[in-house]
Amino acid sequence: MKTKQSHILLALLMGVALLATSCRVGKSYTRPDLHLPDTLAAAQDSASMGDLDWRELYADSTLRRLIDRSLEYNKDLLVAAARIKEMAARKRISTAALLPDINGKITTERELENHGGDAFKRADTHTGQFLVSWEIDLWGRLRWARSAAVADYLQSIEARRALRMTIVSEVAQAYYELVALDTELDIVRQTLQAREEGVRLARIRFAGGLTSETSYRQAQVEMARTATLVPDLERQISLKENDIAFLAGDYPRRIPHARSLSDFSFPDSLPVGMPSALLQRRPDIRQAEQQLIAAHARAKVAYTNMFPRLSLTGGFGTESTDLASFLKSPYAIMDGALLTPVFGWGKNRANWKASKAAFEAETHIYEKSVLEAFKEARNAIVNFNKIKEIHALRTKLEYSAKSAMDLAQLQYINGYINYLDVLDAQRGYFDAQIGLSNAVRDEMIAVVQLYKALGGGWR
Repeated sequence: MKTKQSHILLALLMGVALLATSCRVGKSYTRPDLHLPDTLAAAQDSASMGDLDWRELYADSTLRRLIDRSLEYNKDLLVAAARIKEMAARKRISTAALLPDINGKITTERELENHGGDAFKRADTHTGQFLVSWEIDLWGRLRWARSAAVADYLQSIEARRALRMTIVSEVAQAYYELVALDTELDIVRQTLQAREEGVRLARIRFAGGLTSETSYRQAQVEMARTATLVPDLERQISLKENDIAFLAGDYPRRIPHARSLSDFSFPDSLPVGMPSALLQRRPDIRQAEQQLIAAHARAKVAYTNMFPRLSLTGGFGTESTDLASFLKSPYAIMDGALLTPVFGWGKNRANWKASKAAFEAETHIYEKSVLEAFKEARNAIVNFNKIKEIHALRTKLEYSAKSAMDLAQLQYINGYINYLDVLDAQRGYFDAQIGLSNAVRDEMIAVVQLYKALGGGWR
């Protein structure tokens, strides 16, 4: 009869536990109203270059290999991968906290007593136990804690995705800057050769009495000024190669790359997509939202800490003073405990208020991350469009400057102008060449920045 009653009691306790865990105090998370803009650009299209894989955008085989190596060996990415493993383990811990905790215990005890100094008496006790403890999640405290752990895990994944997107853009930008420096170095070396030839001709004409010494000396000055640009550009190239090697998780080394900016080409216009899709493509926004979800769940945990906690404990096993009858002496015990806060000097309520304030701060951080993303996207669109205009204008400037230099050299040979006018025309052409090279570089970097701002490679 007692056994039947104990079974009924156990069934009732389990029923109460299941009923209690079916409810959870507090409202579920809802995304803040962001009031997104209607468009990202004047010409709106549902398609977006952000949907492209980075391999489709960056066609240069050397650049692809550098990006692949960076995504595999970059130290920050390896740290992010380890962080994901840590958060996955912590998520598992929070899930296990919802389930009963079962432990096994086997003890053997020998007690010796000597009362009155007559003789020692020996008493042996052998015990085998299964100990069960279970906190009934009355108000959802453990489930809210698990929600926070899941959000932490997901934000670590999004953080790694955001870092991957950043690494891809940094390697691509550094690579284009490296090629641009090489192109600029080629322009300087070609100009230096022209300056050396100009010095030779000025020396001959000065020796023949056709020009003054001033023209000859000015030609030497221009040659020396151009020569000083070579080691500085070589220095910048070496530093840029070291930057790329570092991104790839490698020691400083020479980086193979294309020799000219003319080897690259991009379409005249790039689709940017709809504003709402930006929230899904950009992993940094998704990371910020997961942090907000975690803060919301922690506020709920702090709130439920002000309510009573119910825990069940039980022991099932066998105990005997005789090892031979060890398995013939079973026993079981179960008890429940209700622990409720009575007076804690307001610390539980203060903890709840602090958690609510932290959630409010995370809400503003999330909204700020969205604003920053849209600002970056808009800036990248403006840069891309305006730099294309600058590129077109500098192309015309370079053509005009070359025509003016060729005419000046012809007039100088025929004696219509002096050599200083030729030097002015040469300087104008040199500046126009460098300006055009920089415009091509800036256009390629604008594509990289636009691709990143739109969450490129998010899949």
